[in-house]
Amino acid sequence: MQILVHDSESPYYRQLYEILRRDIIQGQRSPGERLPSESELIERYQVSRVTVRQAMDLLVQDGLIYRRRGRGTFVSTPKIEQGLTQIISFTEDMRRRGFQAETAVLASAILNAGPEIAAKLGIAAGEEIAYLERLRLADGEPLSIESSQLVHRLCLGVLDGDYAHNPLRAALEQDYDLRLVRATQVIRAVVATGELAQKLSIAPGSPLFFIERISYSQHERPVEFLQLYHRADRYALYNELRD
Repeated sequence: MQILVHDSESPYYRQLYEILRRDIIQGQRSPGERLPSESELIERYQVSRVTVRQAMDLLVQDGLIYRRRGRGTFVSTPKIEQGLTQIISFTEDMRRRGFQAETAVLASAILNAGPEIAAKLGIAAGEEIAYLERLRLADGEPLSIESSQLVHRLCLGVLDGDYAHNPLRAALEQDYDLRLVRATQVIRAVVATGELAQKLSIAPGSPLFFIERISYSQHERPVEFLQLYHRADRYALYNELRD
């Protein structure tokens, strides 16, 4: 067992935080595992209750642990970090991370674009769009819902593809010579409606990241308007900023 250094410049709560954080990050404590109680940590490390609570508060802020009233404190499931600077398919993203990606097609249809969607895609209101809604899972756990709306005349028959097993982006490139090379997007925090919660196997009112993205082809033409709902308990969005 690691011990606290009494003559260190680092305060006790910070040392305890670092010890517990290291155990979690290095995999010595598994997701869902219950951490020792406050009393156990007080006895083990010979510190005050205030010190323990300060250390645990930092771990909660990091998203490494979560508390359940009356049950204790548990190790969180690691979040999937998604960068905001690259267009990448869900399947490829999960493969790189070592997850088994799955997709369930929830809906597909040819629709007429309303004025708002038409404006986003640079088409006339009433023009046909191909609508595809998919549930994304990693290792069997629902993570996201994606609703794609595509300019149909640019990819006629696109909904004939098997998008439970094949990436839509690959089909656009291989079958229609449409490479999605640029996108603009807006990100908002929302809460899950009853319908979204049921699809994502979470409680109604749970936090979600909501992303609206317009993707452009190599010809600088809008091709897809995408709406994404990411579970906020499983995703972390990041970006790199430079001076």
